[in-house]
Amino acid sequence: MTGPDRKKLYPNENIRTVCYISNLPKRSNVEIGDYTYYSDNNKSPEKFYDNIEHHYEFLGDKLIIGKFCAIAEGVKFIMNGANHRMDGITTYPFNIFGCGWEKVTPTVEQLPFKGDTVIGNDVWIGQNVTIMPGVKVGDGAIIAANSTVTKNIEPYTIYGGNPSKFIKKRFSDDIVEFLLKLQWWNWDEEKIFDHLEMLTSGIGLDGTLMKDFGRV
Repeated sequence: MTGPDRKKLYPNENIRTVCYISNLPKRSNVEIGDYTYYSDNNKSPEKFYDNIEHHYEFLGDKLIIGKFCAIAEGVKFIMNGANHRMDGITTYPFNIFGCGWEKVTPTVEQLPFKGDTVIGNDVWIGQNVTIMPGVKVGDGAIIAANSTVTKNIEPYTIYGGNPSKFIKKRFSDDIVEFLLKLQWWNWDEEKIFDHLEMLTSGIGLDGTLMKDFGRV
């Protein structure tokens, strides 16, 4: 045994509040990496897609989430379909109510478009976080509970607040650079299993052991 089956929706049958969301039915505009989980104690975690709001295929934006991410309950991804036209006197969306108002339906080009929302690998997103359209979150980042993320987040940093702000770096610049090259999340299952203690305790990140860490 080298760990849970990454192809199972519920990797631990005794904990039905956590599921690997890469095993949900596929959507053309959502990409999710292996081992990334969603935890929800209030409702079935397999309803994760309910947390992706205003996501319409005709706009072309994607939600891309990497491997080994931990996503807590209440996290919301607001996609580009939530945007209103902002270059007129009013931002009110007359067109969606019809009855003649549809004559001012905006074109896609007239709507604000922030692009894809991309969450890196090994990202921990706390409870009730809201992530706005087009945000990029780097590998190894942590987002504190109840935060609203409006701007990009650098790898291996901690952000929190509304709007979210930089709190601190998790490691030194040298270690971050090393970890981004290491990309442990791309190791095979056996290699990860063999080095669990190192991955969870930070062995090799004190400078003197860096070379040993790099040889695994």
